[in-house]
Amino acid sequence: MTMKLSKLFGMDIYTAGGEYKGKIFDLVINLEKGRVETITTEALKAKSKQEAKRIISEKSIPYKNVKSAKDIVVIGGSSSAPSRDEEEPHHRRR
Repeated sequence: MTMKLSKLFGMDIYTAGGEYKGKIFDLVINLEKGRVETITTEALKAKSKQEAKRIISEKSIPYKNVKSAKDIVVIGGSSSAPSRDEEEPHHRRR
């Protein structure tokens, strides 16, 4: 998939299951490898290392999870996976 980076800014992000995750705010680019590594839904203007870690862990998505980007960005469905209760059959009491 090829797209200008400038087109990604502000795009809505959804999971494959249709859950809204936010808008692309910043991109983390690995210049040595020449590729986008991470997209964030919050500015990376952190005042401390702790705040930067929080943004990266809570407000970002690895770019490898992007499945499609055209009018919106669709990411692989971590949120669309069934919950543990839905995966396991319910046992009846006898």
